[in-house]
Amino acid sequence: MIPFRGVLFNVPKVSKSSGEELLAPPYDIITPEYKQELYDKSPYNIVRIDLGKKNPGDNEQENRYSRAKASLERWLKDEVLVTSSTPGFYAYEAAYTLQGKPLTLRGFLGLVRLEALGKGNIHPHEYTHSKPKKDRMDLMRYCEANISPIFSLYNSPGKKTSALLAEKAGTKPYIEARDNSGAVHRLWKIEETEAVKMISTELADKAIFIADGHHRYETALEYQRERQKKEGSSGRPRPYDYVLMFLANMADEGLTILPTHRLVKDLPEDALDQLSADFDIEKMNMSDNISAAIAGGRDVYGFYTGRDAWYRLSYKGEGIHGVPSALKDLDVTILHDLIFKQLLDIETVSYEMDVQKCLQAVRSGEFRAAFFLNPTGVFDVERVALASLRMPPKSTYFYPKLMTGIVLNIFKYAF
Repeated sequence: MIPFRGVLFNVPKVSKSSGEELLAPPYDIITPEYKQELYDKSPYNIVRIDLGKKNPGDNEQENRYSRAKASLERWLKDEVLVTSSTPGFYAYEAAYTLQGKPLTLRGFLGLVRLEALGKGNIHPHEYTHSKPKKDRMDLMRYCEANISPIFSLYNSPGKKTSALLAEKAGTKPYIEARDNSGAVHRLWKIEETEAVKMISTELADKAIFIADGHHRYETALEYQRERQKKEGSSGRPRPYDYVLMFLANMADEGLTILPTHRLVKDLPEDALDQLSADFDIEKMNMSDNISAAIAGGRDVYGFYTGRDAWYRLSYKGEGIHGVPSALKDLDVTILHDLIFKQLLDIETVSYEMDVQKCLQAVRSGEFRAAFFLNPTGVFDVERVALASLRMPPKSTYFYPKLMTGIVLNIFKYAF
């Protein structure tokens, strides 16, 4: 973990407010309709670089990546974007409300030395669906930068950095923006020598767990290999040997993991009978709130097949035989390994976070059934990652999402 010279929006020059119109959500949750809204907010919204539009007639020379590079260079020249004069870290908080309760996620942004996942101090926690990384790779090749941070966790009960971040939060932020879910995101520079040293010291021996951004991390590794092959070995680290990360202390309050529910199209007619050997099954009324009715129980699920009732499934066992101890009693493991694979022979699964959308998808006949889960615990993430294991895909949804554009890591300016 090292400090760096971040590149930030020159807020007083290009924003009529606190900079809200300049930032965007992560690229992978932006719909085409919302992309246009972001374009309309400002000629300098970061979406123009991070997820630019495709134009008719695009080719190898002229495309959304070449336009991203041109915009980045122009914004730097025109001082729309400015480079910090001193290497430092950047305090970041997101204040949000969940189920009527105000919460605050705090962490900081810095550069983390790249290493093979699970081979050192950086750990993944879940399998990701295989999908092309060409888009992120092309953007990195053209821009030679990390445009958005990887959301990561560390565990430090001493909370020295946490105390520093809370102190910073009492001062005026460099930039402030409200996202489309209502969360308010704020950023502060940390450039004081003693503060930078203290953060570096506390994080020096800490394991880092990737919460959100596995694909971007793997892309950064691929880019590093590509550049090393081209340029040869070096006795000194180069800027592309690091990646931009947001790091939050899992010992703090304010970190939220939301559940992602499962939808299936194939379901045996005798599904309840097959489940009854391993689960206590309770028929519930549709007036019973599903999330509330399963909350607080380990290995408790909601199951809905489109009729005028749903079922609460409570696992009677103590983990799955033959599965490593860090995984065997997790809700997502029992759902995927026992219910889907062993009992019901379900191969294809779709994902949806909204309970009402799940219910409607089953009622409409698009899916045969929905399975509802409780959220995975943050310390389950740590336990699984340290055991060099991975959960099923979509086991965690960390909330709130970080804003893209709040600080950039442009390789030629980083050191």
